[in-house]
Amino acid sequence: MFSLVAAIERRNPNQVGLKSRRTSTTLYPFGDFPQFLKHYFQKKFRSSDILCIFHYPNLVTRNLRSGSHFFILPQMARFYERVVRPILFLRDPELAHQSAAFLLRILGRCPSAFVRWMGRSDRHRTSRSVELFGVSFPNAVGLAAGVDKNACFWKAAAALGFGHVEIGTVTHRAQPGNPLPRLFRYPDHEAIINRMGFNNDGAAVVASRLRAGDAHKNRIIPLGVNIGRSKVTSLDLAAEDYRSSFRLLADYADYCTVNVSSPNTPELRRLQGHGFLPGLLRVLQEENRARARKPKKRPIPLLVKIAPDLDFDDIDQVLEDAMDLEFDGVVATNTTIAREGSFAVVNEAGGLSGAPLHARAVEVVAHIHRVTSGEFPVIGVGGVRDPETALRMVDAGASLVQVYTGLVYRGPSLAHEIARALARD
Repeated sequence: MFSLVAAIERRNPNQVGLKSRRTSTTLYPFGDFPQFLKHYFQKKFRSSDILCIFHYPNLVTRNLRSGSHFFILPQMARFYERVVRPILFLRDPELAHQSAAFLLRILGRCPSAFVRWMGRSDRHRTSRSVELFGVSFPNAVGLAAGVDKNACFWKAAAALGFGHVEIGTVTHRAQPGNPLPRLFRYPDHEAIINRMGFNNDGAAVVASRLRAGDAHKNRIIPLGVNIGRSKVTSLDLAAEDYRSSFRLLADYADYCTVNVSSPNTPELRRLQGHGFLPGLLRVLQEENRARARKPKKRPIPLLVKIAPDLDFDDIDQVLEDAMDLEFDGVVATNTTIAREGSFAVVNEAGGLSGAPLHARAVEVVAHIHRVTSGEFPVIGVGGVRDPETALRMVDAGASLVQVYTGLVYRGPSLAHEIARALARD
């Protein structure tokens, strides 16, 4: 999915006009990229040289004298859709995801200075920062929970142009998730049905992985942590299960999302109801405040992720509970169990995401924005797959947007394209 090649374009400063164009070019293909990095950081290039980084999916050019960056987004999205995606789609969906995750792990393990430089390059002059619940987001586009469940490659998201990443869903106990197959593509509709079932390594392992990566020190973009209920935990003990995960992971999170809306864990969605939700949110807020009383700690923003299948009265009750307990925002929405239109004949259990979810997700975001007078921040998720759908979500009231299924169908240039569009809006 990714390729890196560097080119150094040397110009003759004694010539002007058209004659001042390239006089020589040195190429560093993928195999020689370490040599390029060595020369670059040893400052072996002239200040007048033009550096071109072909970093799929973006072409970044840098004038070494001024340090300014220019961005060219060639037809890489079309290349992904016509060449790369058909190859990936020959594989089982979960195996294809694992292949992409492997490449992202490689990218995420590059020297932090290099990843940071790539991240800065992707955002320079092409995005607009967002300040939300005390956190600064370089741009409004995030990588949704579900892509990196175990915090294995979250650092790579910055290099792809994302302004934040949300890992998880993480549960207190490690669990394998639901039986295979559990992930299904519907290319004609740019949709996915999944019944993954919170497969993850468990909060303790994920926390140790973040600790080993020295998460805060090397952080380029904000990191959200999405927590859910372990499948073996009863509803009556759910609050303590969430609290245990929060205790392990809070030190590494810029914000924390409480997932009570996945359709793939039995009875999980009952936690959205007024009989359970206030108690759960109260326990987490109390734990958050108790943690903040410790030296060098502060409360972290808490959000709740809701289902698109709630009616507006139920959504209003969730909002009332969350705002009464001084939560900081809502993530709207999770996947849907509704099967409308062409999906009425689809006989696969699980949550539907992608283009068919978009209209309902926008409707829910607009409702939340309206009933809270825009005072309760919303992260909009659901069918965001291009600049137009992202703008529609923002116009409905979302402060940030997140993508997942859109990344599968549109490729790794998507975050960059959306960030540019939102910056111009």
